[in-house]
Amino acid sequence: MKKLIQFKNIVKEFDGQIVLKGVNLDIYENEFVTLLGPSGCGKTTLLRILGGFLEPTEGKIIFDGQDISQVPPYKREINTVFQKYALFPHMNVYENIAFGLKIKKQSKDVIEQKVMRMLSLVGLEGFEKRNVTLLSGGQQQRVAIARALVNEPEVLLLDEPLGALDLKLRKEMQHELKKIQKEVGITFIFVTHDQEEALTMSDKIVVMKDGEIQQIGTPEEIYNEPENEYVARFIGESNIIDGVMKEDYRVMFDDKIYDCVDFGFKKNENVDIVIRPEDIDIVPRGQGILNGEVKSLLFKGVHYEIMVQTVSGTAKTVKMHVLANHDKVNPEANEKISANDFTMDLEDVAEMTDADVIARANAQAWDEEDEFISLSTVEYDIKPSPAPIRRPSAPPKALRSRLKSASSSRSMSRTTSIISALPLLTSIKHRMKSKRASR
Repeated sequence: MKKLIQFKNIVKEFDGQIVLKGVNLDIYENEFVTLLGPSGCGKTTLLRILGGFLEPTEGKIIFDGQDISQVPPYKREINTVFQKYALFPHMNVYENIAFGLKIKKQSKDVIEQKVMRMLSLVGLEGFEKRNVTLLSGGQQQRVAIARALVNEPEVLLLDEPLGALDLKLRKEMQHELKKIQKEVGITFIFVTHDQEEALTMSDKIVVMKDGEIQQIGTPEEIYNEPENEYVARFIGESNIIDGVMKEDYRVMFDDKIYDCVDFGFKKNENVDIVIRPEDIDIVPRGQGILNGEVKSLLFKGVHYEIMVQTVSGTAKTVKMHVLANHDKVNPEANEKISANDFTMDLEDVAEMTDADVIARANAQAWDEEDEFISLSTVEYDIKPSPAPIRRPSAPPKALRSRLKSASSSRSMSRTTSIISALPLLTSIKHRMKSKRASR
């Protein structure tokens, strides 16, 4: 692919405060690039410098081989969609989209042809005469995108355009934006603090913090191979545990040695172990690698967050959601449990109370007929299967969990819940400015 944009040592200072610290970044044609980071990290400032709304204190921007650092915004082949859309309230949909073309004094026929094409692209056919103030947030956003694209820019800048939308509409627009970008075949540069948006839409993610780039890569690279602790914690759910690299592909934590995917470290080098939620299974008693006792539970919507104290003395937080089914219910017992890989027929759920559903999801801790479970001790979220299944030929993936650092305890009893550690561990270097862990 052709290199389209180059940020070269971009520094930006506001009233003595440096908000961009020598940013270097290359962006290619037809890429969907996301600048991702928390508020104040410099991502919007970088976008505005590219759009021509701000001038860099130092450095330059190369666009298609030319330095555009001093070129005014209206002469750049770049358009912007803002979070507030910036539509003209006294104009209808057609007039808003056509505004830039009229400024360029294009003919009436050309304007109509281009506007109608944009309306079709964003799914607003028949809305030409609508007052923009009467449109929904999603419709207003589509008008703003159409107005920006009708001028046929080489790059579209999107400054948190989904931030004002509700969750459902935001998810719909994520797919719409990616579809539009593929259809028009130009470069999109998207600014957000939402990790899910970045992972869903991007060809390339640029993770920023305090005016500096922390990592550049594909969503898969950023998620699976974070370069430092900040990236690991910021992208998705992460559990970071102190460890020691014993040799290539072998790491030790909690006084046990595990297989991992990394190599090239010194023997006995301190590292951080990154464990993702999907890399941990809750398994039947006796089959786990890490053993622990459930201490507390928090409902998080799509999952429960559970505090577990492990035998070795390091307490960890475990997140999980469950597909489960069993007909043994004893809500009066006071036992802790392990969970296994079961499904629940949705036809049965309608006939149960909430307590029965939770109890059945948690039952069958072990094989003994007299083993009981407790509603007050552990609960799991029930995820519906795609269709009613009583005996699946290929059971769904076992329960997923997550570990986090917390307080410690060495207690464990026969009724302790079992937590299996991972088929996959990702060791990373604890690195912000150095690749070596410093404790």
